[in-house]
Amino acid sequence: MRSTFEEELSNLHLRFSEMGMMASEAIMKSVKGYIDHDKELAKDVLLKDHFINVREMDLEKDSFEMIALQQPVTSDLRMIVTVLKASSDLERIGDHAVSIAQETIRVKGEHRIPEIEKLIAEMGELSTSIVEDSLEAYLKKDEDLAREVSHRDIKIDQKSHAISKLCIEDMQKKSDNVLSGTSYMLVASYLERVGDYATNICEWVVYLNSGHVVELNNKRSNKKM
Repeated sequence: MRSTFEEELSNLHLRFSEMGMMASEAIMKSVKGYIDHDKELAKDVLLKDHFINVREMDLEKDSFEMIALQQPVTSDLRMIVTVLKASSDLERIGDHAVSIAQETIRVKGEHRIPEIEKLIAEMGELSTSIVEDSLEAYLKKDEDLAREVSHRDIKIDQKSHAISKLCIEDMQKKSDNVLSGTSYMLVASYLERVGDYATNICEWVVYLNSGHVVELNNKRSNKKM
């Protein structure tokens, strides 16, 4: 009985990790599609979001079944709860990749601002890296790495604020730039939220190790946008 449970737990752990890789890839592709104005790449992100959603539902179902049927205790229960909660964060990361892809398709892109697009590309790289590193912290159960990764979210926030400032200045110069400026700010806000959800995953890593829910940054992404 115990060996069967451990096999199920290992499988849950593996499928969560795969979901994390799908979410990370979605963010990377959505930002590249936006910067390159590649609508086909954006459509690919939209198409593959289905697999992220299905994986999240499967993990939720299996997590509840394991809790109900196996009645795990202590560290095993924390592992299942961590997967249950963190998979929801990954699903929301996928949702923001979809929102960025939709912006790529929606905006015509006649007016481009290289300085802002460079910042968005940098935000995309930072967001992807902290998602991937939060998953590494989970795989290794590395609380120190989780805490270090969560602090990198500040850099994402700083770039988002810089983008908003540049966009407002640009829109004030010429009203025709409102469409592109609004789009840039939306994408920056989506990437900022991705950083928040990655921070949430880091907090679940701390919970996995200690059994205590902690707040690693001053803000949390408890709401789906």
